[in-house]
Amino acid sequence: MKSGRRCTVRADAARSRRRILDAAREVFLRHGLDAPLDLIVRQAGIGPGTLYRRYPDREALVRDLTGDLLAQLEEAAEAAAAADGDAFAAVRRFVHAAADLRMGALILVLLDGLVVDEELVRIRTGTASTVGALIEAAHRCGRLRPDVGMGDLVLLSIRLSRPLPGGLDRLDADGALLHRHLDLALDGLDLEAEKRGKGSPLGFEDLVAAADRPSVGDRPSVTGPVSVTGRASVTGPVSVTGRASVTGRATEGG
Repeated sequence: MKSGRRCTVRADAARSRRRILDAAREVFLRHGLDAPLDLIVRQAGIGPGTLYRRYPDREALVRDLTGDLLAQLEEAAEAAAAADGDAFAAVRRFVHAAADLRMGALILVLLDGLVVDEELVRIRTGTASTVGALIEAAHRCGRLRPDVGMGDLVLLSIRLSRPLPGGLDRLDADGALLHRHLDLALDGLDLEAEKRGKGSPLGFEDLVAAADRPSVGDRPSVTGPVSVTGRASVTGPVSVTGRASVTGRATEGG
């Protein structure tokens, strides 16, 4: 009886931790690392005591959330390696799985408040070893460019998976555009990539429409020659970037 009760308590504690970490991920992504912890309590549907008994301060929560992200990345790498396909396909699966975990957005938030301890170093080392094995296998099979290392792949993933600014995020509401861009980048690392397009190209007009900026035809009157770089003498209240009114010379691209 006692053994069964201990198992129940452990299972309840694991579920509580999962709810807290999932809620913390959403709150920190939406409001930043300084968000009130009460928001996490409400998001997780728990009592304040449950949160503070497990995490006495914000630092402890951020550290555990970072360790959880690293552990999930290691699981993703193991699953990618176990699936059918060659070693480069495994790297591709891992990169897409990391994007689904929103690694690029989350890691940038967490780094501001992260204090590394021995346990986090242990988790990080295990994750790096597993991901590194994927990359080494892709090198050995002759698919991954030899000048690409784990640091390249991690930073590339972070750069591409950061949230789009302003209204541009409406272009990728379902995440499909992120995965398309990841495939385009990965094709550039694949020595045997097929030289053909994947999906529909994103035009500049799509960016303008999403960002809700004036299109070229909607700009105010421009006097003087306009170069290909977009530099012109402007006598109007608005520039293409939406900056404040200027007189005299101005650059539309910054």
